[in-house]
Amino acid sequence: MTTPDYDDLYRAAGSRPPWEIGGPQPALAAVLDDGIRGPRVLDAGCGTGDLALALARRGFQVTAVDISPVAIETAQARAAAAGLSVDFQVQDATRLSLPPAGFDTIVDCGLLHNLHRHGGADTYLAQLPALAAPGAHLIVLAVSAAAGEGWTVTEQYLRDAFAEPAWTGARIEETEVVAQVDGEPLSLRGFLLRAAAPPRPASP
Repeated sequence: MTTPDYDDLYRAAGSRPPWEIGGPQPALAAVLDDGIRGPRVLDAGCGTGDLALALARRGFQVTAVDISPVAIETAQARAAAAGLSVDFQVQDATRLSLPPAGFDTIVDCGLLHNLHRHGGADTYLAQLPALAAPGAHLIVLAVSAAAGEGWTVTEQYLRDAFAEPAWTGARIEETEVVAQVDGEPLSLRGFLLRAAAPPRPASP
């Protein structure tokens, strides 16, 4: 399967990518209220910044990365207009350049399922444990293979990808991922995973 040109999708006149719904995914509403450990949060695959801006409004120190320069430029303009401070960066998720143990929460809203579908998921996942501070929260929202249309993520895949010792306490629930196609809402079957990085070892 051909990897999408995300810049072209963001530039398309009179349209927007299906995942740009005008705000954070509804499945993340409860997470935003009580599931984010701060102060440092990474938004991996941020698009034009809906989730990153919502996190910044809640007072978190947000770093947000996306492979599309067009999306990042839009996100930066939105943050400036809103008077919010977010560190938006153009980065390829398979070659992240971020501080080790730099984040108290890592949120992946729609990145992993694209990498799993188009390639690069293993390389991306291998980097995440080193970016997580001890005890950091991890949150992943992904479209399920049960949604059809070529989606590939299964519950067993998530359990294997976020297993011990790299991650602890993984919990997976079925949920919905919302999209918009030609202005019409679309609901896809999905998974919401929550896990944590191991805590700091106790001093002897």
